[in-house]
Amino acid sequence: MANHRLSKKRRYVAAATGGVVAVVSAVVAAQTSSAATVWPAQKTFTGRAFDTCAAPSLAGMKAWKTGFYGAAAVYVGGKNRGCAQPNLTASWVKSVNAMGWKLIPLYVGAQPPCRSGRNPEKLTASTAASLGVTDAGDAVAKAAALGMKPGSPIFLDMEPYDATDKACNDAVLTYVRSFTRTLRAKTYRGGLYGFSGSSAKAVATATDRTDLPGNLWYALWDKQYTTTADWPWGATRYTDHSRGHQYLVNSRETRGGHTITVDQDAWDGPVALVG
Repeated sequence: MANHRLSKKRRYVAAATGGVVAVVSAVVAAQTSSAATVWPAQKTFTGRAFDTCAAPSLAGMKAWKTGFYGAAAVYVGGKNRGCAQPNLTASWVKSVNAMGWKLIPLYVGAQPPCRSGRNPEKLTASTAASLGVTDAGDAVAKAAALGMKPGSPIFLDMEPYDATDKACNDAVLTYVRSFTRTLRAKTYRGGLYGFSGSSAKAVATATDRTDLPGNLWYALWDKQYTTTADWPWGATRYTDHSRGHQYLVNSRETRGGHTITVDQDAWDGPVALVG
């Protein structure tokens, strides 16, 4: 996301106005690691979403409930999370859920070893698997503390890197698999936010599909509100309500007297189960 995620990046919550349906599908089954696990029905949202670095105030969320956006992504944790979250509490989640907002949990975990810049947490080939377990455990704990129940998705934020660097790419995929496998063991759905030229592409095109996330949120800043027309990796991949598309960034918008800079997203995927 533009200017939000890591120390100098800003992300904006994906919000969407569309239908919310409960779905149990083959895709959901594919995301579960154990046939014996009873998974809550997936809550799916289709429509416009936004994300922003810090969760807005309750007054801001109320003012923005105009019907244009229906969902918002929130940064639940991660050592590389770029903004403090004074508003993001269990009470805030409960209140915005009561307003009708759908929430998309986002976790800024360890970043690629070949990524430039200083990040508090970077993975290496030797630490990727163990960090995936630790970070996913922390992500689940943070989401649960906010009232996001099992069955919710947690999207791992993976920033852009040189995906032609095989050693780096292999380490990233090891981390993503470990993170996703750990989420599933705790009955949370796996997702990844990444870039169409690197991190999302690496997951979407990997030949070995073992333990990869079942939901993909791709950054492709082409200003097209769609999850299909510009989908880069074939019509049969990540179907059945498992896509998000970040299509516009750094959009400064005023609604109901409250101005927030957001990234805009087309959403057709899972959202948090709140209760």
